[in-house]
Amino acid sequence: VQLQASGGGLVRAGDSLRLSCAASGPFLSSHNMGWFRQAPGKEREFLAVINWSRGMTYYADSVKGRFTISRDKTENTMYLQMNSLKPEDTAVYYCAAARLRSIGLTISDFDKRSAYDYWGQGTLVTVSS
Repeated sequence: VQLQASGGGLVRAGDSLRLSCAASGPFLSSHNMGWFRQAPGKEREFLAVINWSRGMTYYADSVKGRFTISRDKTENTMYLQMNSLKPEDTAVYYCAAARLRSIGLTISDFDKRSAYDYWGQGTLVTVSS
């Protein structure tokens, strides 16, 4: 699976931005797809995950209600709609894909960086105050 993130940029506090992640490769339906971010000097942080096939979602508490993850199966693209952006949302945003190896896992188990097998290159989001 190959992933290409795009859509980052410089915005003002309170603005909205939509990130895209173009996915290619076999068996996307057997993957969960997620968004993470990494601010300077901080650990990579989980934001949201979506099951590619069924569309189930799970969010980090820090972005729940402001960010929305979605996917377009016909375009093989995942999105992250970000609303009411804050300066603390400034970070490099990464998309990632995780193979579904075990039927015993729930979508909330994919909130860890270690759960993912493939990563996009990242797109920078800067929110000015």
